[in-house]
Amino acid sequence: MLARVYSCAVVGLDGVVVEVEVDTHPGLPKVVVVGLPDAAVQESRERVASAIKNSGFEFPRNHITINLAPASVRKAGPVYDLPIALGILAASGQIPAQRLEGSLTLGELSLDGAVRHVRGVLPMAALARRQGIRKLYVPAVDAAEAALVPDLEIFPIRSLRELADHITNQQAIAPFEPTAPTDELAAPPSYTDLSEVKGQEQVKRALEVAAAGGHNMLMTGAPGAGKTLMARALPGILPELNLDEALDVTRIYSVSDKLSENSPLIRTRPFRAPHHTISHAGLVGGGSWPQPGEISLAHRGVLFLDELVEFAPRVLEVLRQPIEDKVVTISRAQGALTFPANFQLIGAMNPCPCGYYGDPLRACTCAPGNVTRYQKRLSGPLLDRIDIHVEVPRVDYEKLSDERLGEPSAAVRARVEAARQLQRQRFAGLTAHTNADMGVAEVRRFCELDAEGRTLVRAAMAQMQLTARAYHRVLKLARTIADLAGAERVAPQHLAEALQYRARLAI
Repeated sequence: MLARVYSCAVVGLDGVVVEVEVDTHPGLPKVVVVGLPDAAVQESRERVASAIKNSGFEFPRNHITINLAPASVRKAGPVYDLPIALGILAASGQIPAQRLEGSLTLGELSLDGAVRHVRGVLPMAALARRQGIRKLYVPAVDAAEAALVPDLEIFPIRSLRELADHITNQQAIAPFEPTAPTDELAAPPSYTDLSEVKGQEQVKRALEVAAAGGHNMLMTGAPGAGKTLMARALPGILPELNLDEALDVTRIYSVSDKLSENSPLIRTRPFRAPHHTISHAGLVGGGSWPQPGEISLAHRGVLFLDELVEFAPRVLEVLRQPIEDKVVTISRAQGALTFPANFQLIGAMNPCPCGYYGDPLRACTCAPGNVTRYQKRLSGPLLDRIDIHVEVPRVDYEKLSDERLGEPSAAVRARVEAARQLQRQRFAGLTAHTNADMGVAEVRRFCELDAEGRTLVRAAMAQMQLTARAYHRVLKLARTIADLAGAERVAPQHLAEALQYRARLAI
C-alpha cells in the first residue's frame, strides 16, 4: 500500500516541499530510503522503527521503500523522522491516510516516540503559507517559532502516539495559540551605556554618525583606550528592529539553529564578535552544504572585529564583496546559495605590534619597518570600504576619576532614530534602507552639492587622492551628518566633517 506525507527541506534560507512516499509490499523485512538522503536521514530507519514499536503500534515486517521527492534536492537532518513514521503507519493501515492530506509534518523522533526540536521551522512555515498549506504538525518546542508566520494552524506535537490519536479522532490536539503579539518588540538587552564612558567625545560622535547611517567604522588606538568598550556600546544607540526586519533575522538564526526556546523571535539587532582565529568559511559561510556565516548572523546588526589586523588576510579580503553587495553567494558543486549580509562593520586595532605607536606618554618599541608591515596587513581596497576612521586616544586621570556622567545612550539613540526616520521617508519604495545602502543613482539624487560644496570636494579629491568609491562614501556620510543636524541639503560643514573621517593610518 502506498501513502504520502508532506514535509519540508531547507535549501539556503528557503524551504522546499518534500513528498515522503512510503510503499509496503510483501518481501524480506527491509527498509530502503531513497531520494538523496544524508546519513542522518538514513539513520531514521532505526529511530522510526523503535519509536513506532514503543508507541504501541506494529512495525510492518514487509519490504518498505521510502522515497523523498524531489530526488534532486538533498535531504539532511532528522526532520523527516515524524513524516516517515506517519507514512509507515498509513501504508500499513494503522491510521487513515486521507487525514494526512493538506498538512505539513516536521519533527525528530526519539526511541520512545517523543518528538524533538528541529532547525529551520520558520522558513518551513513560511513555505507552507506560500504553498497554500494551512495545517502544520511541528514539535511542541517549535510551535511558537512556527506561529510567527500568520494564517497557519499550528499543532504542537509531543509524541508520535499523541499525533496518531489526533489523526484517528481519539484525542484531538488543540491548535497552538501565541501568548503575545509577535509585533511587540522587547527592550534591548544589556549593553554599555555611553554615559559610563569617560572622555572620548570625538569617538562618541563618530559612533553616533555610524549608527545613524549604518556606516562602517574603524577605531585605532593604544591598548586599554576604550575601543572595545565603545564598540559594545553601539547596540544601545541603534534603532529597534521592526517586525519585518526581526523576521528576516530570525529566519537566519532558525536555519543556523541558534534560536532561544523561550524567545523564538529575534527582537534586537545582532551583535557578532568572532575571534580573530575564525576561518573564512566561518566568517562568510560555507561547508560541503553551505550554512550562514558570521556576516549573515550579523545581518541587520553589527559585526565587530576586535584586533582587526590579527585576522588572517584571506579572511579579511573575503569581506570586500559582501560589504558592497549586502549579500554573499557561496558556490559548490551542487549549486550556489545566496545569504543576506547587510551588516555594519566595526573594527578595532592597535597602531603597531606593541600598541603604542604615536602614544604621547609611552614610547613605541617597534622598528619602523615592523609598524609599516603591521599596518599594511589591511589592504587598501578593504580600508576604502570603511567610511569612518577614528583615533581613540588615551584618557587622562582627571576624566577617569570624574564622577559626573556623560550623555546617556538613550539620548543619542533618540537622535539616531530621528535620522533613521528621515531615511525611511527618503527611501520609501526604494531598495535602500539607510544612507550607507545608497547606490550611485541615489547618491546623485539625494546628495546634491552647492557650488561651495563641489569646490571643497574637488580640493579634497586632489589632496587626499580619493577613489571614486571613497568619493561616493564621503557624500553618503555627509548626508547622514546632515540628517543628524536636521538639514535638508548637504552643506559644506557636513562635507568637512565627513572628510575628516577619511583619515588613514600613517603607513
